[in-house]
Amino acid sequence: MIEKQDFLNPPNIISIIRVLMAPLLLLLAHHQYVTTYFIVLLFTLFTDVLDGYLARRLNMITELGSHLDSWGDFVIYTTLAIAAWWLWPEIIKQELVYVVAIILSFATPVLFGLIKFHRLTSYHTWSVKIAVFITVVSYIIVFMGWARWPLYLAAFVSVIAAMEEILITVIMKHERADVRSFWHALKY
Repeated sequence: MIEKQDFLNPPNIISIIRVLMAPLLLLLAHHQYVTTYFIVLLFTLFTDVLDGYLARRLNMITELGSHLDSWGDFVIYTTLAIAAWWLWPEIIKQELVYVVAIILSFATPVLFGLIKFHRLTSYHTWSVKIAVFITVVSYIIVFMGWARWPLYLAAFVSVIAAMEEILITVIMKHERADVRSFWHALKY
């Protein structure tokens, strides 16, 4: 059983706040409040960095926290895709191959984990962290209208990261949180 103090620690509360930001982001996107959307998006992305930092700094790394972080990520990245479609449908249509590659790169490893372990995996691999960083930066650059090439880089890196997470799921006998790379998975 999960104790209240284990559930309501600062990193977990921040992960929950991130999940709760999704409806606000969708509302802002639906009403075409682009500037406010970007401000709230940046705050939401900051919470993604902050929860992990606090968990390590306060020595509050837990399996529950790791899973809350993954659920938060899944909810927010799904929200970003929906919001992008509402705010910039023409760009999405023009760059559909790359957008779909990124979406599938985040969704396919989740599906593999659900099929094999019957739960959301929370590997937090270095490759996914790099892919997320590049994808978020490209999201801002592309939708601010500055350039499209970061989207192509994001798609490539995301596909590589997805392949690593799928390989980890294939070789792991049991679900385990915080598997930093394929090489770490081999040790388990």
